[in-house]
Amino acid sequence: MAAMTDTVLRLHARRPFDVLHAQYAYPNGLAVLRAARAAGLPAVVSVQGGDGHWVGTCCDTHRLLVRAVFAHAPALLIGSASFAAEVCQRHDLDPGRFTVVPGATDTGRFTPSRPFGELSDPPALLYHGRVDARKGVLDLLDAVAKLRADATRVRLLISGIGPDVDATTARIAELGLAGDVDLLGAVPYERAHQVYARGDIFVSPTYAEGFSNTILEAMASGLPVVSTDVVGVRDCVRPEDNGLLVPAGDPAALAGAVRRLLDDADLRERLATRAHHDVVRKWSWPVIAHRITAVYDGLDATVPEIADPPPDLACRFRAAPHLL
Repeated sequence: MAAMTDTVLRLHARRPFDVLHAQYAYPNGLAVLRAARAAGLPAVVSVQGGDGHWVGTCCDTHRLLVRAVFAHAPALLIGSASFAAEVCQRHDLDPGRFTVVPGATDTGRFTPSRPFGELSDPPALLYHGRVDARKGVLDLLDAVAKLRADATRVRLLISGIGPDVDATTARIAELGLAGDVDLLGAVPYERAHQVYARGDIFVSPTYAEGFSNTILEAMASGLPVVSTDVVGVRDCVRPEDNGLLVPAGDPAALAGAVRRLLDDADLRERLATRAHHDVVRKWSWPVIAHRITAVYDGLDATVPEIADPPPDLACRFRAAPHLL
């Protein structure tokens, strides 16, 4: 916390900022609020998935601190109405504290590379994002095994790194999928559009999101999307209209939705076309940037002091901070 706060203030002294904007309420948001108070600057905090889904449920210290950020930030942005409702219920907040500003994507970088609905041989399923059981990556492997058992040929590309890379590798071996799955590892943002160009169907079997930027990138890239009917996804994926949704934690349903898309060219084309239209019109960078700058224009520079409670040494994130 001290290192982050000091870094912001050092950079501000070198070349003054007008606004400080943190992604994640804790720990980033708390550090930014402290820097804003010291420098007399306005501040904005964007609340992300971890802030509502697990940070604050891990220990008393983090619960007090994340709630202090929610209470005292001059402005709070959040990616979706469904996620805002969950955070308000979990942390006993007034929904009026939040301004819903959804995620956005660069529709100049992420663009269709071929006709909507076209399939490779064999068809390529793409997972791009954090390799984490909470994102459903292990469920996706189970779904691929079910597709293979039904003689449905697919290739799965898993792009990204995360806390469950080893568990993913072990599940691939356990299911005998070594010949059907490619682990692409870390892919820098500058090359992410090339990964989407390798996929035919984007699959995001996540258990919860704030708002899924990877789904937006897939939509912008012209891929039909299969995801889960969970917080932060249902705000951008409308079932049977611009994507397919299944229950979280249900590999059989996931396999069934993928099979529908593989078998129905008209459905693939229709969903991908509508999704691409939606992301360009509603979730492109210029559209969302206008909404964020409107929030900046209404800020003042009043940030109260936030005191540290005693640290809870039993917090699981002290042992595994990467899970934040």
